[in-house]
Amino acid sequence: MRIGVPQEIKNHEYRVGLTPASVRELVAHGHEVLVQAGAGAGAGLADEAYRQAGAQLLPDAPTLFARSDLIVKVKEPQPVELPLLRAGQILYTYLHLAPDPALTAALVRSGAVCIAYETITGPGRSLPLLAPMSEVAGRMAVQVGAAWLEQSRGGMGVLLGGVPGVAPAHVAVLGAGTVGSSAVRIAVGMGARVTVLNRGIERLRELDALYGNRIVTLAASQHNVEAVLPDADLVVGAVLRPGAAAPRLVSRVLVSRMKKGAVVVDVAIDQGGCFETSRPTTHADPTYVVDGVIHYCVTNMPGHVARTSSFALNNATLPHALALADKGWQQAMREDPHLRHGLNVAQGQVTCEAVARQLGLPYTPAELVL
Repeated sequence: MRIGVPQEIKNHEYRVGLTPASVRELVAHGHEVLVQAGAGAGAGLADEAYRQAGAQLLPDAPTLFARSDLIVKVKEPQPVELPLLRAGQILYTYLHLAPDPALTAALVRSGAVCIAYETITGPGRSLPLLAPMSEVAGRMAVQVGAAWLEQSRGGMGVLLGGVPGVAPAHVAVLGAGTVGSSAVRIAVGMGARVTVLNRGIERLRELDALYGNRIVTLAASQHNVEAVLPDADLVVGAVLRPGAAAPRLVSRVLVSRMKKGAVVVDVAIDQGGCFETSRPTTHADPTYVVDGVIHYCVTNMPGHVARTSSFALNNATLPHALALADKGWQQAMREDPHLRHGLNVAQGQVTCEAVARQLGLPYTPAELVL
């Protein structure tokens, strides 16, 4: 199979779909890998490394898309890339379709086979291809929030860990999944006062056992959310509904009750965000202010630590890429129900139930297109 790796063109996106090590594995399996020149530069991966791994370098995206059977990306296709997709072509990338009806409609029209990293499952209903980027984003969320709390950036001038004689900042984390747990880890390490809210009590027990009295754990009731946020200096939105839009846990009224100069980092923005006041931003223009509260809602946070993120992502995505290339998408999905859950759009039909329900579109079970 011919596998294409285009350069990512989303704003300040520096990750790459395949590293040279992954290319080498695919070539060893007898596949031809085409890489757009410069695709790995943002992650510090030179074209020569791809050549040595056995890839063929191509000058531009149109040529690469036209010659490839399987496209391996990081982020969803951008508007200029959508016309390059064709019927029957396999697209393997993050898609996050639930909050994006225009992208979904374009993929349906293309006739391509669109497989979303974020809905591929693992044992115990885990999301193994989402997990590494969630770990990165969760860790980054506290770093980013700490920076925007600085007065020079419009924040309230609070040091996250405080100093002797001065209280540390209060960090509230909404959700205790992979993103939230990673954020808690960094916030505790930086010396902040941490409150984590989650609907699943068992997960709170695990965090309580791990951190003891260094954190406060609360059930994520509306009452508790409304009680905690007005006291918080930094709030990390870390809620997830696999394949569906994130629940709006925080109303605009509640945001207006928060401290002036406080910071919101909504990591759930890929799925529409968990604050009523959230809207997508970019690394070029990452924040805006609502009622005196700084909102950081960048949809591709891990793109700014592209080298770490690219290697972490490839660790998770390569086994399925090999299966798709070795067996073809239909046979690979017949054999692996976890991979089958990743099929979001195929042959003009929406095959992810959560996406179809969210967007009010007809749903076709994946089994019917295999």
